[in-house]
Amino acid sequence: MNALAEASGLAGFEAHHLPCPLACEGIFEIQGEFALHHGGRLSPVRVAWRMAGPAEAPVVCALGGISANRRVCLTEHPRQSWWSEVAGAGRPLDTGRYRILSFDYLGGSGETTGPQPGAAFPSISTYDQAQILLRLLDHLGVKSLRAIAGGSYGGMVALAFGERYPERVGRLIVLCATDRPHPLGTAWRCVQRDIVRLGIESGRAREALALARALAMSTYRTGEEFRARFEGLPVWEDGRVRLPVERYLSARGSDYAARHCPEAFLCLSESIDLHRVEAARICVPTAAVAVREDLLVPLADVRGMVARLHSARLHEISSIYGHDAFLKETQQLHGVFAAALDSH
Repeated sequence: MNALAEASGLAGFEAHHLPCPLACEGIFEIQGEFALHHGGRLSPVRVAWRMAGPAEAPVVCALGGISANRRVCLTEHPRQSWWSEVAGAGRPLDTGRYRILSFDYLGGSGETTGPQPGAAFPSISTYDQAQILLRLLDHLGVKSLRAIAGGSYGGMVALAFGERYPERVGRLIVLCATDRPHPLGTAWRCVQRDIVRLGIESGRAREALALARALAMSTYRTGEEFRARFEGLPVWEDGRVRLPVERYLSARGSDYAARHCPEAFLCLSESIDLHRVEAARICVPTAAVAVREDLLVPLADVRGMVARLHSARLHEISSIYGHDAFLKETQQLHGVFAAALDSH
C-alpha cells in the first residue's frame, strides 16, 4: 500500500505509487445508478482521483477549469500539471502543509466516466460534481476538508458543494467564479459549442474543437496582454497572410484538441452555462477572488454574489492575464490563500 494511504488510514481502496513523494491515485467505482441533477442516470460511474502531500496534513481539494484534471501539481513534471504556478512546495497552496486532493470531472476527458465519440451523454451539473466529491471523501475516509480551492468551473463546483454539504468543508476559496454565469460569457460558449457540433456533424470534430478553443483563448486574457505580445507584422506563409496572434491561437487550439474529447468539451462547457446555485444558502466561510480585467466573470457579478453569501470576504486583484489570473498570479494569491487557510 502507498505510504500516504497507510498513514492516513485510507485502507481498502485501490491505489498505486507515483513518482511524487507521498502521492497516490486510484479509480473507484460508484455502484448502482447515479442520479443526475438535470435528469438522467449513469451506471456505473468511475471516478479517477489523486492525493499528494504530508500524511498527517489537512486535506484541501483543488479544482480547476473544464480542461483541468486530477494532476494539480507534479514535482518532477510541472508542465504536465495544471496549477503548478499556484500549488506546490512554498507556493500559495503549499504541498508541504496540506494534502491536495483532486479528481477528473464527470463528463470530462479524463479517466472519470465521460462521453464517448458519437454517443449520447446526459447534461452534467456542478451539483453532480459536488456529489462525486462527496462520494470520494466517503470512499477515502476523509471526514472533512480544510478547504476547497476552485478556479473558474472549479469555483462553481466549490459553491455547489458548500451549499449542499456544508458540514464537510471548512472554507471555500472561489477564484474567477460566481453563483451563475454572465450572459456574455454564455454567448461566447454557445458559439464555441456550435462550432464543435458542426465539426462533429461534418466529420472534422478535432479541427472544430481546435477552432473553438482558439476562440475561447481570446476571452481568457486581456487586450493589454494581446497588444504587448502580438503587435508584430504579418508574414506570408503557405500562400496566405498569417498574423502573430493567429499563430498563437492556432497553436493553443491544436494542442487542446490533441488532448481533449470534443464531446467532453460540449458536456462541460454546457455545464458552466447550466450552473445555478443559491448563494444565500451557503453558510461556509468563503474567500472570493475577482479579477478586475476578467471578461468572463465581471467584477460586479462577484461583488453581487459576495453580498448574497452569509460569510464572505472579497479580494479584488488586477492582472494582465484576465480570467486566467487564477492560474498565473502566484504572488497576488499568496495572501488570499494564507488568510483563508490559516483562519480555520
